[in-house]
Amino acid sequence: MFKGFKEFITRGNVIDLAVAVVIGGAFTAIVNTVVSSIINPLVSVFFKADAAGQFGPQIPNIYGDELVTFPLGDLVSAIISFLAVALVVYFVFVVPMNAYKEHQAAKNPKVEEDTLPTEQELLIEIRDLLRKDAASS
Repeated sequence: MFKGFKEFITRGNVIDLAVAVVIGGAFTAIVNTVVSSIINPLVSVFFKADAAGQFGPQIPNIYGDELVTFPLGDLVSAIISFLAVALVVYFVFVVPMNAYKEHQAAKNPKVEEDTLPTEQELLIEIRDLLRKDAASS
């Protein structure tokens, strides 16, 4: 029972999925805080925020005097959040798991089965044995 569970849990896709869900959920709050407190102010230095607090390039609306903001700050925040979570997941969990799998593979090398000779190889071997037998008589 435990052996089957161990095989199930050490399969790569199960571990990868579990790690991604857990770490993604836990680390998202930290990344969002860093982005909102450091990255967003840096982006707002280059782009003026509109009345809703969104910042990005602004162009005039063709139907009126108000400006339309393309909220690139949100896009930059989402990209940075994703990259930060992916980086942590990769280096904290994926790299050690791959090293563990390589260690286990080196510890328990696969035993290759002897391949059976083909029919042609067997016929050649019989022919050679018959020639050798005929030459010795």
